[in-house]
Amino acid sequence: MKTALLTIAMLVIANVFMTFAWYGHLKLQTSGVSNNWPLYLIIGLSWGIALVEYCFQVPANRIGFDGNGGPFSLIQLKVIQEVITLSVFIIFSVAAFKGTQFRWNHFVSFMLLIGAVYFAFKK
Repeated sequence: MKTALLTIAMLVIANVFMTFAWYGHLKLQTSGVSNNWPLYLIIGLSWGIALVEYCFQVPANRIGFDGNGGPFSLIQLKVIQEVITLSVFIIFSVAAFKGTQFRWNHFVSFMLLIGAVYFAFKK
């Protein structure tokens, strides 16, 4: 149980950094901070943030993988990661981009992903 919680916690941390690496530059642009930055600088910034993401993502997968003694199969790790990614993204997008709305169809798609987790863990 401890390994499962550590794996999930590290995946959450990794996905926070991933979300900032992938979408944080858009917030910088809409706030006027990076309007004149060249694309290579934006890419470099995103890579730097993604490096931190990988420092959590890779160990989380190694620790959590049942082939290394962890509690999760490869497919279960991927499904968990996708649900965490979506959860972190929803929080980020609603908090950082004030015009973003979480609508009923987004809720339904999220529930379908929760269903995917259920089926991925079904024996």
